[in-house]
Amino acid sequence: MGELVWSDGLLKQARRTRDDVADALGSLGVEGELVLTGGASVAGALTRGDIDLHLRVEADAFDAVVTRLRSTYPVASPKSWAATLAVFDVPARLPTGLAVTPIGSEHDQRFCLSWQALRRDPALLAQYNDFKSATLGTDEYEQRKSAFFSTLAGEGQHRPSRE
Repeated sequence: MGELVWSDGLLKQARRTRDDVADALGSLGVEGELVLTGGASVAGALTRGDIDLHLRVEADAFDAVVTRLRSTYPVASPKSWAATLAVFDVPARLPTGLAVTPIGSEHDQRFCLSWQALRRDPALLAQYNDFKSATLGTDEYEQRKSAFFSTLAGEGQHRPSRE
């Protein structure tokens, strides 16, 4: 996972993974909207070859969903967890992460608005690809990634759509 690949070759597998995880969540009784996100969800994006999923749940269901998922999937990125964000690793053919947020929360909007912006604006996607290729594997990667997405989420002035 140290090298970048173009997302175009991953889109079909990423969609299949999303569908498989949606089925697994349904069998666990977990309700919500499962959205393919991350680099593998945007044609022309550079990615590490992983798949990112975003589970949007009703705010009053968030704690119960997180509790249920904790008993099923390994916790991922514990330093990233917040009051409105939980992250899990999901066993799949490709490395797969599952972020869970309450609908309308800060983290929900950050995910939705950022990836919508990257899908819609080729110039932003080029900036994303440039920072990713310039910093992946360096100490500054996570900091630059966070700053980039904070800027994108701040630019969104509308409510996220349900893609």
